Amino acid sequence: MKIILVIGVLFSAALFTFIKTKDEKFIFFLHNRFLEEHDLNEMHSVYGRTQYLEIISEFQKNGFKVISKKRTGNVNAREYASGIIKQIDSLINSGTKPNNITIVGTSKGGYIAQYVSTLANNEDLNYVFIASFRNEDIVNIPNINFCGNILTIYEKSDAFGVSAKARIENSTCKIKHFKEIELNTGLNHGFLFKPLSEWMKPTMQWACGDYKL
Repeated sequence: MKIILVIGVLFSAALFTFIKTKDEKFIFFLHNRFLEEHDLNEMHSVYGRTQYLEIISEFQKNGFKVISKKRTGNVNAREYASGIIKQIDSLINSGTKPNNITIVGTSKGGYIAQYVSTLANNEDLNYVFIASFRNEDIVNIPNINFCGNILTIYEKSDAFGVSAKARIENSTCKIKHFKEIELNTGLNHGFLFKPLSEWMKPTMQWACGDYKL
């Protein structure tokens, strides 16, 4: 069966066709808020350009089938997550094992990924939430319920650089594997704008089922 990946000439609509094999591993990559509201080559005043294409390329060079789309406008995270779940269900229904599917999100993309985790409610899917948790989220976003194999990555110098253990403790779904990594790049929120090995390597290990890291 063929899977269609939408990324785009302007990364909103180009077609890539993949012929699935038994052990193919898929990454859904959900980018940050800045890229959602700006063009691909626009520069953030502090962090520079979001290196979206380079990040996707790095995943692909390591053998992953990447499903990603540049969002436009200020999308509703929960509603957008529902669309991602339909794509995940399509993969699973066509024979892909849930543990061969990883949803990776940076910043706002990480919050969308958290809603995917909540709504999919599948303990075998893999998730990597990057720079997308603050302590006040427990009160401000109480309807998120982590479910799946969860890796969180955050940067010590970032405002979003805190442990998500409180969310894990408040989640009702069985979580087989949980790991969090604190980085110390000194780049604040800008670390996720770049395909740094500090976050990409553990992300890809997690997507390959290496839950011990």
